[in-house]
Amino acid sequence: MDFPKFQELVTNRHGFAQMDNPSATGEYFSDSCGDMYTFYVKVGENERIDDISYFTTGCGFGVATCAIVTSLVKGRTVSEAESLTPKEIEDFLGGYPERKRDYPERVLEALRITLANYRKAASPTTAADSFSKIH
Repeated sequence: MDFPKFQELVTNRHGFAQMDNPSATGEYFSDSCGDMYTFYVKVGENERIDDISYFTTGCGFGVATCAIVTSLVKGRTVSEAESLTPKEIEDFLGGYPERKRDYPERVLEALRITLANYRKAASPTTAADSFSKIH
């Protein structure tokens, strides 16, 4: 693990902010440690992620992992962001200590929920859907 990089991510909390008027938000609560992870995304043309930020109640590893995710997905398309893997996150940090190896998967779950919420909000409703909502 690249400890200086970890310290810098935790100290500067890159991407740690609530966002005004996001395209979507999503959150994930980890039963295993009690951390909450929330992502905010603004999606622009061609489903490109123009901005992403996060909020977490987590420890340093939660903060660092969320910061890494924001760095890795900003500028990607939603589909590209959906394919982000724990290995990409681990590689960015040079690995995780054994007892912290589940952090990338937890944080990715929050990202997946956020992107699924975006897809739900962005999907066009059919005429039948509109009719059933009226009646």
